[in-house]
Amino acid sequence: MKHFLLVISRFMASLILLSAIAFISSCTQPETEKKPDGTTSSESSTTADDHLSREEMKTKAASIPDKVETVAGELKFFDGVPIGNTNDLVYDYLDRARALGVYLDNVGAVSINTVLAGMAEQGADAPNKIAIWEQLMDSRTPVITSNTSTMYAYAPTDLAKDGPTVIQIPPGMLGFLDDAWQRFVGNMGIPGPDKGMGGKYLVIPPGYTGDIPEGYFLLKPKTNKNFLFLRGSIKDGLEAAADNFKSGLRIYPLKDKDNPAPTEFINMSGKSFSTIFPSNLEYFEILNTIVQAEPIEAVGPEVRGYMASIGIVKGKPFNPDERMQKLLTEAATLGNAAGRSITYDPRIGGVYIYPEDKKSNWVTAYANKNTTFQADGTMNLDARVLFYYNAGGVTPTMATPHLGRGSDYALAFLDSDDKPFDGSKTYKLHLPPNVPVNNFWAVTIYDTQTRCQLQTNQLFPTVGSLTKGMEKNADGSYDVYFAPKAPEGKVGNWLQTLPNKSWFVILRMYGPLEPWINKTWRPGDIELVK
Repeated sequence: MKHFLLVISRFMASLILLSAIAFISSCTQPETEKKPDGTTSSESSTTADDHLSREEMKTKAASIPDKVETVAGELKFFDGVPIGNTNDLVYDYLDRARALGVYLDNVGAVSINTVLAGMAEQGADAPNKIAIWEQLMDSRTPVITSNTSTMYAYAPTDLAKDGPTVIQIPPGMLGFLDDAWQRFVGNMGIPGPDKGMGGKYLVIPPGYTGDIPEGYFLLKPKTNKNFLFLRGSIKDGLEAAADNFKSGLRIYPLKDKDNPAPTEFINMSGKSFSTIFPSNLEYFEILNTIVQAEPIEAVGPEVRGYMASIGIVKGKPFNPDERMQKLLTEAATLGNAAGRSITYDPRIGGVYIYPEDKKSNWVTAYANKNTTFQADGTMNLDARVLFYYNAGGVTPTMATPHLGRGSDYALAFLDSDDKPFDGSKTYKLHLPPNVPVNNFWAVTIYDTQTRCQLQTNQLFPTVGSLTKGMEKNADGSYDVYFAPKAPEGKVGNWLQTLPNKSWFVILRMYGPLEPWINKTWRPGDIELVK
């Protein structure tokens, strides 16, 4: 009996204890409040990790679950050790991602190399063989965002073969030298030290320790293969412009200065050849060719490390296996897509010319007018891609407008409703009265796939203030039309488009005046004619 009473008393004590715990727990439960949507939430929330100590939480944060869903696929682990095909998935992702970085970091190099290779196929395959467009550059020659309004001349250098090289330029040039990664080396001509009077420049190879004679303007690139860009005025006619090039432009090794080989001029006008860089496996093959030809110091260890991670190493063959070829091709496709997304939806500052107007789609190719793409010790990666994907030839002169001289540019990739231009429809660009230029203005239309002049029945797809038949409105303004067929009576103000193709334009201002520079005058946005 005593034993029975003892059991009963202990049972009752347990019930009393449990009741007390339940009461205390109910008193300490957080109050809930009603949300606007009718649901309730606690004033303070708890998580599954609240019971962990600080050190245990650190351990968990450094750990990985046994299964993880990622963009690389489902990754599996046994207590943190990769199992199954996890290593293969991770390395595929790493190699593809690193290849994408290599693509985007080196667009400038591959692009300019492709231009020089295209010239070489047409006979301009040495520094003293200069490519010139004597009848201007029309749509048959696919060069990224070239214009039809000035005369171009291009040439390479080969400092590893020739040593210090002399470039003698005639008066009136607008030019510069870029290195093999399309980085600015120095201006020549009007913006350069010769101030447009002409003169002799000496290009010094990287690492050169020999004597440097006096009497030259010096240029010191980091690379052996460099790109000479010259542009001449055609105000006195095409023949006079070509004669100025031919009479005054000379390129030869310094060692041959007493008896240089003659400089040849290869007329590229009307020739159809490719200068557009590819976005497939060949992109990386071209980059490897560049790396093999240039000194180690041409690029930094970080960039070179990324290239090495995908098999591009100076002094070693580039032989990607079947798996790597597939990943490189995918990376090139992603790089191509990235170039287009950065172009059509820039998410960095300093691209929109009229940022205060959220509806304006006029942009610049140089974000923040910065031709190094660097500021505060930081490389603006998207700004660099934006330029190199859509243009060629880097010089501060083309980014900074100079009152009444030089040129400035505005690009329109989308219409006033933020939509791609449709080649089957009619659009209008309105330029208000008194277009502020000292020389002339021009609008050129381009192909959205190639970023080269749009190939239509108009060999020179440009209209502007110098165009014969261009009509000015009664108030001094201009209207430019874009359509498959010219609106009635507007042939002189019309650029042809193609159904089922998109397009974009560049407005070039030659000799921009103060109202353009301070933005008190601005072009209208390109509108769909309904």
